[in-house]
Amino acid sequence: MIIDFNSLNREDRFPEILRPRTAGDAFIALFCLWWALLGLFSLFPQIDLSVANMFFLPQQCLASVKPDQICGTFPLSGDRHMQLLREVFFQLPYIVAAVLVWMLFQCWQHHGATFNKLHARNLKVALGSLLIGPVLIVNLWLKTFSGRPRPRQTDLFGGTFDFVHAGSFAGKCVSNCSFISGEAAAAGWLFCLILIIPQPLRSAAAPLIAAVSLLIPALRVAFGGHYLSDAILGWLSSLVIFAALLALSQTTHDRRISEN
Repeated sequence: MIIDFNSLNREDRFPEILRPRTAGDAFIALFCLWWALLGLFSLFPQIDLSVANMFFLPQQCLASVKPDQICGTFPLSGDRHMQLLREVFFQLPYIVAAVLVWMLFQCWQHHGATFNKLHARNLKVALGSLLIGPVLIVNLWLKTFSGRPRPRQTDLFGGTFDFVHAGSFAGKCVSNCSFISGEAAAAGWLFCLILIIPQPLRSAAAPLIAAVSLLIPALRVAFGGHYLSDAILGWLSSLVIFAALLALSQTTHDRRISEN
């Protein structure tokens, strides 16, 4: 379970010039991409509105509502099977995290020559990125204080709040807000685990993990729970945090080697 960007399969079709050489390179690229996408969604909020409108079903309002009020629902959010699938996906990252904690404790049972330092380091990076990213930064900070209403909460999609663009903290949502998606962040974290799966299991598991990782944020958008920007930036945020911790761990490891 050694993460080495230089040792990835050279037969991959991913262009050599675009392949990051180190975790630090990956972090810089992902960090810049995150801010570039935030700027894009902020400058062109119609992207969020257009995608949300694809899943919104307008309905006739009751006579008691305002004359100009928009009424309707996101039909997929009421589908029983889709709700069950979303619940399974909601729990999945934390079930996987519990397994990783168990694996880390198993790793710590070994000492001396049988202790796999790189294996333990990768597990700590994975668990640390989940704690710092989806848990602390996303759920406890951004979703608490961003103030962005979810699509179904805005007056454009049957709600009562005004729409605010991605990155704005001017919305009237008071808790568990839309920016950014916590479930998408957890899904992005699942995607990062592909890097710590040893071969040949990685090749077999990667397509399934990637599919689930992308389906989770897609469902949040289809349900009217998040805008496209919330889902993409939430998903990508975990890759940024994972790359940052991996780069930090590798730098610390290399420094210790040079000192010995």
